[in-house]
Amino acid sequence: MRIAQVAPLFEAVPPKLYGGTERVVSWLTEELVRQGHEVTLFASGDSKTSARLIPCAPQALRLAGVKDTLAPHVFMVERVLRMASEFDVIHFHIDYLHLPLMRRTKISYLTTLHGRLDLPEMFPFYKEFREAPFVSISNAQRRPLPFLNWIGTVYHGLPADLYRPVYEPGKYLAFLGRISPEKRPDRAIELAERVGIKLLIAAKVDKADEEYFKEVIKPRLKSPWVEFIGEITEKEKQEFLGEALALLMLIDWPEPFGLVMIEANACGTPVIAWRCGSVPEIIEDGRNGFIVESMEEAERAVEGLSGLSRRECRRVFEEHFTAERMAREYLALYESLRMREVPLWRKAA
Repeated sequence: MRIAQVAPLFEAVPPKLYGGTERVVSWLTEELVRQGHEVTLFASGDSKTSARLIPCAPQALRLAGVKDTLAPHVFMVERVLRMASEFDVIHFHIDYLHLPLMRRTKISYLTTLHGRLDLPEMFPFYKEFREAPFVSISNAQRRPLPFLNWIGTVYHGLPADLYRPVYEPGKYLAFLGRISPEKRPDRAIELAERVGIKLLIAAKVDKADEEYFKEVIKPRLKSPWVEFIGEITEKEKQEFLGEALALLMLIDWPEPFGLVMIEANACGTPVIAWRCGSVPEIIEDGRNGFIVESMEEAERAVEGLSGLSRRECRRVFEEHFTAERMAREYLALYESLRMREVPLWRKAA
């Protein structure tokens, strides 16, 4: 099958540092190529892929310090449409920018929505484009917009050999990702202090969250139970997650998926997660981690970690969250779009 993957330009594919969506696009693209499909990737020029790369910006916009990020994305959509006849299906990962144009074509396409959908301004916008074919990354993600034309839910997956499972007990609690109010690193710090176990924080601080970091988190880094490492690379994740006693995911927002949870499980590391968003779809309470709803429950979860099997954590990953499974499910959706007698676009009134 001739498939186009259209990635955000904020990070390279795969990203050099933080970048969940771009990382998933990379894993999907490489697996589709491995399975013998003809894949074209629209992404930043510093991306690395075995697919055909169509560079739509010289390098990742975040690292290049580009101020107007909209213009490069509009340019990319134009390039995709110019080349549309070369593809059997176009898979967009750029939210909604392409929707007004795609509804006026007969091109087979779908859009995976990677972010939160509960912001008030999204409701009228997506109601206008409710006929477009969308894919969710969890069933929880759909709840704010149940009226959309959801053609499937495909959980993220990563290569089975990307991380090596570590079955020896871990040494510390881990927080990995982004410093922001909704990620609740303050809860992770509080839990570490309650149970008296070292917490390592490997996270980036976006400009939008600098004030939160400075006023709320930085003063608490003086705790003897906390060590702030900063943003880490993909290669550094193996050691960071593999040697952790547990990953803390004590979030306070409707997490659409939470890629770090399956990365931890791939390393054999259990997850202690707050019951929010997609968490109950990823974590089987008592099998690959614990789901909690209070700090007291989180404390008991830490105490119960010795009763969890790190081999079982890895087994859950292998059963449900590999790139091979993700690609297989997307291919089924691609085929279903190609087989439709009536394309999914909105006819002019």
